[in-house]
Amino acid sequence: MASMMQPQIILLKEGTDTSQGKPQLISNINAVMAVADVVRTTLGPRGMDKLIHDDKGNTTISNDGATIMKLLDIVHPGAKILVDIAKSQDSEVGDGTTTVVLLAGEFLREAKPFIEDGVHPQNLIRSFRTASFMAVEKIKELAVSIEGKSLDEKRSLLAKCAATTLSSKLIGGEKEFFAKMVVDAVISIGNDDRLNMIGIKKVPGGTMRDSFLVNGVAFKKTFSYAGFEQQPKKFLNPKILLLNIELELKSEKENAEIRLSDPLQYQSIVDAEWNIIYAKLDKCVQSGAKIVLSRLAIGDLATQYFADRDIFCAGRVAEDDLHRVAAATGSAVQTSVNNVIEEVLGSCEVFEEKQVGNERFNIFSGCPSGQTATIVLRGGADQFIEEAERSLHDAIMIVRRAMKNSTVVAGGGAIDMEISRYLWQHARNIAGKSQLFINAFAKALEVIPRQLCDNAGFDATDVLNKLRQKHALPSGEGSLYGVDINTGGISDSFANFVWEPAVVKINAINAATEAACLILSVDETVKNPKSESAQGEAGMMGRGRGGGAMRGGRGRGMRRR
Repeated sequence: MASMMQPQIILLKEGTDTSQGKPQLISNINAVMAVADVVRTTLGPRGMDKLIHDDKGNTTISNDGATIMKLLDIVHPGAKILVDIAKSQDSEVGDGTTTVVLLAGEFLREAKPFIEDGVHPQNLIRSFRTASFMAVEKIKELAVSIEGKSLDEKRSLLAKCAATTLSSKLIGGEKEFFAKMVVDAVISIGNDDRLNMIGIKKVPGGTMRDSFLVNGVAFKKTFSYAGFEQQPKKFLNPKILLLNIELELKSEKENAEIRLSDPLQYQSIVDAEWNIIYAKLDKCVQSGAKIVLSRLAIGDLATQYFADRDIFCAGRVAEDDLHRVAAATGSAVQTSVNNVIEEVLGSCEVFEEKQVGNERFNIFSGCPSGQTATIVLRGGADQFIEEAERSLHDAIMIVRRAMKNSTVVAGGGAIDMEISRYLWQHARNIAGKSQLFINAFAKALEVIPRQLCDNAGFDATDVLNKLRQKHALPSGEGSLYGVDINTGGISDSFANFVWEPAVVKINAINAATEAACLILSVDETVKNPKSESAQGEAGMMGRGRGGGAMRGGRGRGMRRR
């Protein structure tokens, strides 16, 4: 009786939504699988593209996993984890973003029946972590090093890694052309880690093959004043001065006040302003520079002044372009024209202004430090060029990674099948439930070759059976066999130069396992009703205010009835 009289204990606010236990876990798994199914068809050389239309009217065509995940605007808290792992894969390695999302979804798909049968999630998590560690160790063991090769050999090896990355992109038809360009660009910046040292400029028009690489810096002609056309447009071995100041007549700041006792003094003040700007321009000329670039405006007076003295100038140059010119030519950006010494001036072999499509480009080539490169991309539609830029970014990241972590593995699903076989064999020696969980992990890895077949329109069951048989050979000679996209059968991926850096696979398996374990470890979700209602009220108030303003506007001139 006493227990019946006890008051109910209320921990959370009224209206708080809590869902917990097995249904909550399965709901999270379903959400993750739904997101993985969205990007599933974009995997591989025959992957389809997604056209995403956002609320601002922008249209994006892409098959890059990270780009699609960012644009999907996912609201489910569990599924948002997939967006994070896709972003981390993109920033860390550059490629494999679709792979990492697909693997995480597949790990959870395999775990779902166990959860439904009442297996504790921690048992699954423990086995998945063990399997992930073993898979990574196996990848390191199978990886082939490209260290110690000559530069030409290394170039061709890196070009093959870049071509593998580009084969699944929109520009896959020209992968050899762009792979060589990407490798040249990455090698030209040397050991410099800064990605912004490789500029990508987009010029609509022409075909993809009209794209070209500048071993130096290229940027679009900036806004120019009268007198610009009289300036020389080509120099050999010019001195280059970079500034971060305005070279134009400036009106005084607000509320500036000058009191004159004699009207004749006014002319001296005007003259002083002109003398200041002329003194600045004189110092630029005396420095010996033939090219003057500034991040801020160079006015019409300065443009004409430089034109009369055969000096090229450009104002309002974008900051990243200015930094690239500084890195390439060995110059330093100056915030004053006083004391411009020889050391702060840069130089290059050739500077010229060239027509590219409908744009004029300023091109600096033959730079002494040579630590920059610019890829000028051509193509038909704007969306196409945007996607080409994203594809090249992935390829550049992959080549940089391959240069640093110089080990590669066979692509085309070969490495996934080999790890899967290895884990199946290892699981046989384990007594207990974890044997089933490691088998589930191994089966999930087969999603990569299976999806490659599905996306290319091949019979996945048939191809996977051939791959399993080949990888099961005791001699180990079949360990490099993967899906052959061209014939619909299987082939030696390594011999066909379908390579990818080992770091891509290692990162993908680690990130996907972490994401799967994280979702398996969540058993309760609590939603605060206040935050939801606050968002709703804000929306209602915004709509109400707008409506009221419109009604007020209409009603102000109307007579009251």
